[in-house]
Amino acid sequence: MNNLPPLAERMRPKNLDDYVGQKHLVGKGAVLRKAIESGQLPSMIFWGPPGVGKTTLAYIISQTLDRPFFALSAINSGVKDVREVIEKASLIKAEGGILPVLFIDEIHRFSKSQQDSLLGAVERGTVTLIGATTENPSFEVISALLSRCQVYILQSLNEDDLVSLVDKAMKEDEVLQKKSITIKENEALLRLSGGDARKLLNIFELLVNAFPGKKITLTNENVLEHVQQNMALYDKAGEQHYDIISAFIKSMRGSDPNGAVYWLARMIVGGEDPLFIARRMLILASEDIGNANPNALLLAQSCFEAVNKIGMPESQLILSQTAIYLATSAKSNSATTAIGAAIAMVKQMGDLPVPLHLRNAPTKLMKNIGYGKDYKYAHSYEGNFTDLDFLPEAIKGTKLYDPGNNARENETKEKLKKLWGNRYKY
Repeated sequence: MNNLPPLAERMRPKNLDDYVGQKHLVGKGAVLRKAIESGQLPSMIFWGPPGVGKTTLAYIISQTLDRPFFALSAINSGVKDVREVIEKASLIKAEGGILPVLFIDEIHRFSKSQQDSLLGAVERGTVTLIGATTENPSFEVISALLSRCQVYILQSLNEDDLVSLVDKAMKEDEVLQKKSITIKENEALLRLSGGDARKLLNIFELLVNAFPGKKITLTNENVLEHVQQNMALYDKAGEQHYDIISAFIKSMRGSDPNGAVYWLARMIVGGEDPLFIARRMLILASEDIGNANPNALLLAQSCFEAVNKIGMPESQLILSQTAIYLATSAKSNSATTAIGAAIAMVKQMGDLPVPLHLRNAPTKLMKNIGYGKDYKYAHSYEGNFTDLDFLPEAIKGTKLYDPGNNARENETKEKLKKLWGNRYKY
């Protein structure tokens, strides 16, 4: 038994009919299944959470079409590895062989230069690229490569999918067949999996091995007891990933540098992607600090760029400095509430017409019908200001931006009172 691969590997499906989940892509008549059956396969990106079958689906596609399959992981592969695979694929093509599939796991971890090295092969049709990512490819995959790939979104497995996986394992696996397993309660088992098939089967195997003998009964209580004793404290792909980043953000928002640094350390030790951490701080700098301290956004942006260039472990110093700065900064969500109010008004009021005095008048006809008439050029007036309304007539005089109560925005508030009078009286 010890010489066998893990249960998740033993249960890996071999064809589309055995594949669990993603019916919107590979079910009968679904878009990706049609492409596979036609043999006209585009290069593609699979975007979805861990354990939903991205790697398995890529392999099944290559086997279904009888194509050579090359696999690389962006964690331990570089430009040299990519070029070696492309050279092998070029030889296959030159000899009239079948177009290979090149699968790259965690493609979002490839640098720009590494992604650039794929472009030529994809453009020339040397390989069909299948990239897998847990991150939004719009942010993590260079636009030139993304434009040449079809993006397919894979979803977390639902309860029925997960239950069917466990049932199938008990019926078909050579080890589990020899046991008498009764699942009296499955809520804890399913919740701990987080919709991740690989994690579910790993937990199930862990539980089966934890009980001596052939007769096993699983309940919510004994599942939680055994899993909590044996599972890692931080799973960057699972539930704690979201809990800990939430605690990190809330610590900075709540002006607690100690909490911020602690939760930052939890993520660093757990192997969290440092760019993910830096990106969340960049968002917080606008969402929770905004114009109370505009330098926060500049520092967060510099942090993101530095982390991208330097990498770990040195980047932990930059992340720490930025987290402490953001936590101890003055706070304001006025920019967040302003754009929220504006978007809500646009949705409620529709496309209100631009006032004539604000319209551009590049032609004589436009000038004759009033475009640009009565517009006042601010720099022609004292203090570079003139009392001119810049909103559509239907919402004239509306206040969308309400400065926060902090030193910098209190100055802004006083200035707006002088300029706009009644609109900014409190």
